[in-house]
Amino acid sequence: MSQTMPPPVYDPFAPGFTDDPYPQYAALRAGAPAGRHPLGFWLLTRYEDVSALLRANMSVEDTNVTDRELIELREQMFGPEDEQARARNRSMLDRDPPDHTRLRRLVSKAFTPRAIEALRPRITALVDEMLDAAGRQGHVDLVDALAFPLPFAVIGEMLGTPPADHERIRQLSGTVVRSLEPVNDPDTARAIVEADAELTQIAAEMIAWKRANPAGDLLTALINAEDGGDVLGDEELISQTLLLYIAGHETTVNLIAGGTLALLRHQDQLARLRADPGLTVNAVEEMLRYDSPVQATRRITLEPASFGGVTIPAGSFVMALLGSANRDESFFGPDAGQLRLDRENARQHVSFGAGPHHCLGASLARMEAAIALDRLVTRFPGLAMDGEPVWNGRINLRGPAHLPVSLS
Repeated sequence: MSQTMPPPVYDPFAPGFTDDPYPQYAALRAGAPAGRHPLGFWLLTRYEDVSALLRANMSVEDTNVTDRELIELREQMFGPEDEQARARNRSMLDRDPPDHTRLRRLVSKAFTPRAIEALRPRITALVDEMLDAAGRQGHVDLVDALAFPLPFAVIGEMLGTPPADHERIRQLSGTVVRSLEPVNDPDTARAIVEADAELTQIAAEMIAWKRANPAGDLLTALINAEDGGDVLGDEELISQTLLLYIAGHETTVNLIAGGTLALLRHQDQLARLRADPGLTVNAVEEMLRYDSPVQATRRITLEPASFGGVTIPAGSFVMALLGSANRDESFFGPDAGQLRLDRENARQHVSFGAGPHHCLGASLARMEAAIALDRLVTRFPGLAMDGEPVWNGRINLRGPAHLPVSLS
């Protein structure tokens, strides 16, 4: 008598997952596309369900979770949330309307198409400066030489922040973004809280400096922002500054480094891009789809909702696997697991989310990556791997921590 195999279970701690999660995603799409995880949250893996969730009337505020199992799990890791922590948790990323609408409206004035396009000459100059330095060395870690310093410099200049300890901020932000991981052990949770407190102090000092030294930059605009009588309170101002600082570089680092690695592993596509630079814009979309810098996002149901034939109760925490949705063969075709720079529907990926929480900086990230990759592959025809990449070990904000390359 044949035995029925149990359905696959999402296990981000399985050996090799952070290097390559996609085989597990494929198994989940085939055998358990929607359902409740043993830890209590709900999981969606297919494109149709993930896309629908992102556009639905859902919450992003964890206070709307009513599942006691999940509440207790969070308290075991972080302890009961106090008022101070709740006050810090006021970035638009974690707020529902009307707060989210107000905050996004105030910040979005710096991210209009005209404002982003005006940055093109400066971004190009920064890329050329960094590639000049890299070219003189011949062998570099592309993360340290380009993928990290470029977006970090761009968001710093946009905000108009004073000179800072970039390496310390890099370390702290790398710790804080681990709060976006599905599960953290108590030691990591404590480190996240401590790093958040230190970054908050750094942001407060930056804001105080900017009040005394206003200029035509984003941070001055946020300090002076007013919309129908609304202004940003002190806690909100710190939260938005940190969100822009961290989100402004963390994901773009992964896009530039991960996109370059994908090209180096698909030499036919690299050759095609060199032969046709006009493919660059669509190539960036395909890189976003092929290996999403953000692998998952979450929503909290406000009422019962059905996805993939499964009804999820109100007050449930739902994790949408963006990385899995972007490889769904039923939407992107049987070659969804391959990099193909001319893919016609590549831009329909969900790497930047969708709906009211669609990534505000998406056009900036696209521009930075397009300029960086175009200049890199055009300038260095001998670009090649110079060792094995080292992944950052993160489940959600996935990307190479080190990418050794030869430019000669």
